[in-house]
Amino acid sequence: MMSPGCPKERLAQAGLGALRLHPPRAKAEVAGRRGAAAGEARVAMSGLSRLFGTGKKEKGPTPEEAIQKLKDTEKILIKKQEFLEQRIQQELQMAKKHGIKNKRAALQALRRKKRLEQQLAQTDGTLSTLEFQREAIENATTNAEVVRTMELAAQGMKKAYQDMDIDKVDELMADITEQQEVAQQISDAISQPVGFGDVVDEDELLEELEELEQEELARDLLTVGDKEEEPPIELPSVPSTHLPAGPAPEADEDEEALKQLAEWVS
Repeated sequence: MMSPGCPKERLAQAGLGALRLHPPRAKAEVAGRRGAAAGEARVAMSGLSRLFGTGKKEKGPTPEEAIQKLKDTEKILIKKQEFLEQRIQQELQMAKKHGIKNKRAALQALRRKKRLEQQLAQTDGTLSTLEFQREAIENATTNAEVVRTMELAAQGMKKAYQDMDIDKVDELMADITEQQEVAQQISDAISQPVGFGDVVDEDELLEELEELEQEELARDLLTVGDKEEEPPIELPSVPSTHLPAGPAPEADEDEEALKQLAEWVS
C-alpha cells in the first residue's frame, strides 16, 4: 500500500482530479506526469545504487600488481626520507649559523626543522606499514601457491590409486605369502637325501672313531720295544795342540811348525 506523501500517490490524486474536470485533456496530462515520475524514480534508484555500492564492481588488482605497487610506493617514500633528512641538516646548519646574532631567524629554522622531523617520523611509520602489507601479501601468495601444489599432489595421488582396491591388495599379498611357503616346502623336500638309506646317527660314528683311535694307540705301544737301537753318532776328536791366539811373526810360525812336527814324529 502506497503512503499518502509518495510521488505516485500525489500523481494519482492529481490525475483523478484532472479527469473529473477535463476528461479529454486530463488523460494526456496524467500520462506526461506519470512519465516524469518514472524518470525521477530511475534517477533516484541510480543515485542509491552508487551510494550503497549495489552497482557493478570493478575488478581488483592481482597480488603481483599489488606487490609491485607497494614496492613503487616504498621507493618514493625512501626518496622522501632522504630529502627530509637533507632539509633537517640544512635547517640545523641555518640555526647554528644565525645563533645569537639573529635569534628570530634561528628560531624559524628550528621550527622548520621540528616540522620536517615530524614529517620524517610520519614517513617512517608509513613506510613500515607498507613493508608489512607487502610482506603479508607475499606470504599469502606463497601460502596460496603451496596450497594449490598440495591440492594438485592430492589429486595426482588420488588418480594413481583410483584403480586400486585394498581388498584386492590384501588378496595379492596373501597369494604371495602362500607361494613363498610352497616354495620353501619344495626347497626343504629337494634338500633331503633320497636313496641313501636311513639317517646315520652321529653318536655311533663318534664311538666307532674313538675305538679306532684306541686300537691304533695300543698297536703303537706294542711295537715300541721291537725297534732296533740306532747307532750312536760319532763326533770328531778334539785336537791336542793349542791353536795360536792371534797372528804371529813369520819366524815364530816356522819355529812352531818345526816343533809340532818333532813332537808328532816322537
